[in-house]
This record gives sequence, C-alpha cells and structure tokens, in this order.
Amino acid sequence: MNAQSLISKVWSFCHTLRDDGVGYGDYLEQLTYLIFLKLADEYSQPPWNRAVGIPPLYDWDSLKRLKGAELEAHYITLLRELGKQDGMLGQIFVKSQNKIQDPAKLARIIEMIDAETWAMLEADVKGDIYEGLLEKNAEDTRSGAGQYFTPRSLIRAMVECVRPRPGKTVADPACGTGGFFLAAYDFITEHHGREMDAAEKRFLKHDTFHGNEIVANTRRLCLMNLFLHNIGEIDDTPTILSTDALLGPAPQRYDYVLANPPFGKKSSMTVSNAAGEQEKENFVYSRQDFWASTSNKQLNFVQHIRTMLKETGQAAVVVPDNVLFEGGAGETVRRKLLETTDLHTILRLPTGIFYAQGVKANVLFFDNRPGRAEPWTREVWFYDYRTNVHHTLKRKPMRYEDLHDFIECYKPQQDRHTREETWTEDNPEGRWRRYSRDEIMKRDKVSLDIFWLKDKSLGDLDNLPEPDELAEEIIENVEAGLESFRQVLAGLDAQL
Repeated sequence: MNAQSLISKVWSFCHTLRDDGVGYGDYLEQLTYLIFLKLADEYSQPPWNRAVGIPPLYDWDSLKRLKGAELEAHYITLLRELGKQDGMLGQIFVKSQNKIQDPAKLARIIEMIDAETWAMLEADVKGDIYEGLLEKNAEDTRSGAGQYFTPRSLIRAMVECVRPRPGKTVADPACGTGGFFLAAYDFITEHHGREMDAAEKRFLKHDTFHGNEIVANTRRLCLMNLFLHNIGEIDDTPTILSTDALLGPAPQRYDYVLANPPFGKKSSMTVSNAAGEQEKENFVYSRQDFWASTSNKQLNFVQHIRTMLKETGQAAVVVPDNVLFEGGAGETVRRKLLETTDLHTILRLPTGIFYAQGVKANVLFFDNRPGRAEPWTREVWFYDYRTNVHHTLKRKPMRYEDLHDFIECYKPQQDRHTREETWTEDNPEGRWRRYSRDEIMKRDKVSLDIFWLKDKSLGDLDNLPEPDELAEEIIENVEAGLESFRQVLAGLDAQL
C-alpha cells in the first residue's frame, strides 16, 4: 500500500467513527495505542529482534486473535496493565481508556493497522498521517484541543530565524503535541544531515529535545508524534516530563527554547472553601529565580524560559499582548529582560491564526547573556504583521510564505547589525522598524506595545476587507473582550 492510500484509509475510518460519536481526539488516542503495539511487535521480530518489554499476555497477537466482547474486555485490561510498565511504554499507556465501544469497529481498526508493516514506512509518511489527525483534532473547537496546536507556518518561521544546530539542546516547557520539536528536527536534518557524524545523529535522536506537558492525553500524543517522526526509541526514557514546568527550575540549561505557552492569563487551582464548595483560587508561583511573583501565567513562563537558557542560549516565545504592556509584575519582567538579555526582535502577529478566538499575540526573540552592570539590549526591532493583515483559519489561513518578508528582514544568517528598516519618513507603510533602548525606557511602564502603521479600515471605506472577513474579525474582538471580562470577574471572585 502506498503512502496516500494508507492516509486515505486511516481518514476514511475516522469519518466512520465520527458517525458513532467518536471524535478525532478519541480516534487519535486509540490509534496511538494500537500503532505503538504494532510497532513494538515488529521491532521484536527479525531483522530488529529487540526486547521491547511488552508482556506476552498483552502484546499485539493477544489483540489479533480475539473478537466481540472478549476483544473489548481484553483491550480494557491491556490498556490498564501496560500503563503500569516502565519507560516510554508506560508513558504512552498511562491513564489510557477504551473510547471505541463497538467491538466490531475496534476489530476493524486492528485489522487495518495489522495489514501494514509500520516500521518499514518512511518517518515522513507516518508523520503525515499523525500530524494530519492532530490538525483535524485541533479544528474541533468543542474539544478544546486547539489550544495545544500552534500554526505550523508560524513554528517553521520561528525555527528558521533561530536556526538550531546539531549537538545542541532544544526545550519547550509547554510542548503540547511537539510541533516545535518536529520543526527543529526537520531544520537540523535538512541543513546539516549530510555533514553530521554518528555521535551527532545519536544525540539528535535521543538527547536533543526536552519538554513538559501536564495534560496526560496531550503528552501521550506528543510522545507518539515524536516517535513516529524518528525522535526517541521505543525503549528510551521519555524526555517529555509530565510535571508543571513553572513549579521549579528546569533540570538542566538548554541552547534553544521554542515555545507557545498556554493562552490563559491566570494560574489557578481548585480548592474547597469552608462550606465544602469547590472554587478557583489564583495561584502565585513563588520562586527565588523569578524577578516578580505573579499569578499571570504568561509572565511566569517568560521568566521561567529565561532561567532555562544557557548563558548563550536563544529563545523564541509566543506571548499575548498583555505581556507587552501590563504594569506591576509585567513592567518588572520587561525591564529585567531588556537588562539581562538581548531582546532584539518582536514579531506582532495577526488575529485569526489560532484556534482560540480573538487572540492577539507576538513572538519575542531574545538571547541570554552573562551578568554585567551594563544592560544587554541596545535596540529592539519590531515587525508589524498585524495592522491591515487579515487571516482566517479556513478561508485564508496564514502560510509560511506570508512570513517570508519578516524572515528576510530578520536576517537569520547574517549579523543583526546589517538589518535595515523598511519604515522611513518617506515610507510610513514600512512594517520593519527599530526602536532604541532609550526610546523604550521613556515609554509608560516600559511598554513594548508599539505600533505605527495606520489602520486603513478606520478611514479608507473603499478598501475594506471582504464582509466575511469583517464579520469574523468582529466576532474575534467580541470574544476577546468577553474573555477579558471573564478574567476580571474571576479576579473579583477570588478577592471576595
């Protein structure tokens, strides 16, 4: 079976299960369990002959020979028992459950997977199948899975700017399904694969990528996504931790941090009050290595990411607008970033590119530096890809090509001193502009919320976007406003 026909077969069965109320996420979970078992079975046979650690009672053959109620009962037991095992095996199956209630359909999925030798498939074929399902799962907004899915076009552009190299470590403290890791892996193999020696290839496969993901199902999808893309091995100890990254310092320092932390602004925990009722309470991470104590999750992730970097480490992180202008802890964090790191570039992103509605976000690019009295940031370059830019998820999604001009301006392969502004007095429409540290320090609360382009939709009635784009933008703004009000209400409730 060729790659396209296999992808088509996997997809067609997905649609069949949708009619039974099995969503993309549940289908993806079951595929994860079953493909992993089939791969383990293949690796235990010639030419690999590896000890993969799966008890004989719960191996692939134990599933193949059963049907009906016996299959369903055994599958439930298998999931529970394999979740108790060590290594990646146990991590893939931890807290696993059967979501396919029809044993006949479960048997058909097993037959579909059994018909293919998965270990012989190219990594990109297996990856295409899995990534496609992950993206479809993200589109199912009711499931909330979209919050773990960063547009691949944006990830690719961020990696293109940072340009990771072999022998270096890459980390993501909120790694979701592993999108940044896959893009970094592809970049390294594409640009350095031919020149890498055996030690560098081993390092890339086993030791390059490190992350955290606290949602059990999302972490499972991440581990499988990496495994199917040839990152890690079936008997490795996973380098994707299930712990909350913000609770304490990272276990080691990294060369690169690429991340899009959760969009939620407040960190909270559920507690029981005096009346025995459940309520949410703002949670403040108190760490000595943080510049400011705050319940703002985004500010905490920015602080944590800075602590994760080696002395010469580089970071590219997606943050919402509030990180650029919020006072109090926000101002403290911005001042410290400008002082202790080289915060050299900010990319302003358009709305309509994330599955969470109404998100106004930016990418901060900063390089860590050793301590000294003189501040490291001399100037910050801004690229405004928001003003007069209209994207929607379905009709006009943001493509990698849309960020080409930003990448050209960024000059990732050249010295940043060779950058040239496209904005001038004579060209006020230029999207690429530099601000000196002194100019920024004079701004209220050291705000980095800087824009200079004129919004044409406010004055040029002849060049308005299409009605459907306007409607979607209005919906996004209203939903963003509602979310802000919800956060205010949550804050008020916490104080009562």
